[in-house]
Amino acid sequence: MLLHDEATGIVQAPPARLFEHLDDPRRLSGHMSQSSAMMLGSRMAIELDAAAGRAVGSKMRLTGRVLGIPIFLEEVVTEHVPPNHKTWQTIGTPRLLVLSHYTMGFEATPEGAASRLRVFIDYALPTSGLSRWLGLLLGRLYARWCTAQMVNDAIKEFNRRAS
Repeated sequence: MLLHDEATGIVQAPPARLFEHLDDPRRLSGHMSQSSAMMLGSRMAIELDAAAGRAVGSKMRLTGRVLGIPIFLEEVVTEHVPPNHKTWQTIGTPRLLVLSHYTMGFEATPEGAASRLRVFIDYALPTSGLSRWLGLLLGRLYARWCTAQMVNDAIKEFNRRAS
């Protein structure tokens, strides 16, 4: 069974500028590469292929440790429609603590001179072991945090640029 979460916000940039910014996985997933309470003080490294996550079929890898436990996932871009829409999904067998396979993406639609940004995730919970219990307890909270971080990071970035 897939679960869904999403976050939306108004970003002070037209869709083309917003898409160009978010099309870089290092920017979009910046919250994963910084130490935070939600990451239990850990961070993940992001590796990109030659297309740098900016084309259909492009692959990205995230690796790290949480509480000493290795975590790992690979993603592939499945839709890339500048300046409005991009999706990616996990491939292989992700090794995560509270989520399992997922499809994630964003949409940027005009809102006057700005953009309405929607970031979404459709995800499964782990099916066994400690991760299953952690997923049941924290999966929804983590999915909400992740989508909200992506939207809030974009809002902050373009507010900073405007000032």
